[in-house]
Amino acid sequence: MKHEIKSKKEYHQTMVEVYDLMNKGEHNLSECEMNRLSVLAEEAERYEDEVLQLRPLQPPKTIQEMVELKMFEQKITQSTLAAYLGLSKSKVSEILSGKRKPDVLFLKGIYEKLKIDADFLLKHV
Repeated sequence: MKHEIKSKKEYHQTMVEVYDLMNKGEHNLSECEMNRLSVLAEEAERYEDEVLQLRPLQPPKTIQEMVELKMFEQKITQSTLAAYLGLSKSKVSEILSGKRKPDVLFLKGIYEKLKIDADFLLKHV
């Protein structure tokens, strides 16, 4: 049983069918419905990745990338982050641009305020 999504309208219809099947509950689905759900979900995922470009983000590889991700999630600017950490705007800017290495005050601040995992910080210093 093959299913191919070629348009946003077909994607929407597919997702409606997926939700209808999911709302029945796993224990209430026949084997045929389970197979159908699997096919629909895989095709929806393919469409999201390739057409809608909803691929999951690559995990941050540097402290700067992790800080930028946390800033995006918390909707804060560099200026706000600097005030939050009790550091100058220029120092935060230099660290995030890679012109300056993160120091202990910066690392401690982002650990406490942005809740960045200490293990990640230690591995990427």
